[in-house]
Amino acid sequence: MILYPAIDLKDGNAVRLYKGEMEKATVFNDNPAAQALEFVEAGCEWLHLVDLNGAFAGEPVNAAPVEEILKQCKVPAQLGGGIRDMATIERWLDKGLQRVILGTVAVENPDLVREAAKAFPGHVAVGIDARKGMVATKGWAEETNVNATDLAKSFEDAGVAAIIYTDINRDGAMQGPNVEETAALANAVSIPVIASGGVSSIADLENLKNCGAALNGAISGRALYDGAIDLTEALAVLKG
Repeated sequence: MILYPAIDLKDGNAVRLYKGEMEKATVFNDNPAAQALEFVEAGCEWLHLVDLNGAFAGEPVNAAPVEEILKQCKVPAQLGGGIRDMATIERWLDKGLQRVILGTVAVENPDLVREAAKAFPGHVAVGIDARKGMVATKGWAEETNVNATDLAKSFEDAGVAAIIYTDINRDGAMQGPNVEETAALANAVSIPVIASGGVSSIADLENLKNCGAALNGAISGRALYDGAIDLTEALAVLKG
């Protein structure tokens, strides 16, 4: 299982939100590239980046810090937030991003996901963010009547590289991930699933690793910044 340290970008800073609420942002580092390098030097093999402003704006807003991270860090990175057309997907991949994460468009324009996955095999992931099993879009601001597992299944034949499943009510709350729902979703599809939201201890990582589904990895943010998860220990646990 891969540990993906999260760098959420708001107004050029690395922040963490509480349950996805923009007004409840804590700034952890005003130099996101330095933060990314810290994670890489500790042994992380991937980075998970989110353009929070972009998710609301529907277009990239924090491009400068993302580009700086890509320039300075020699590990693959995935990025979500405000990526809603082929031109933006292409631009990010050209800049050295390994994987784009499509969230809102996965609900509003699933054909774009299919087109992108076909054009860029291995470089397109779907972000499924849910409250009580139902998908939320546009930076989690809009609720839909789309079931998370149904949405995941609809991309089964599309060739997407991964599904990032976030339980919004767990995100940034340090209450542990929704292991049961994550495992159920992962077992419902053959697409690799990455768990996100609430991963706040080594025990949480162990629970995900032993959840009864072969998860690709887990994303953690606040717990790494707060020191609740020791990065070196976490990497060892997931590799072991």
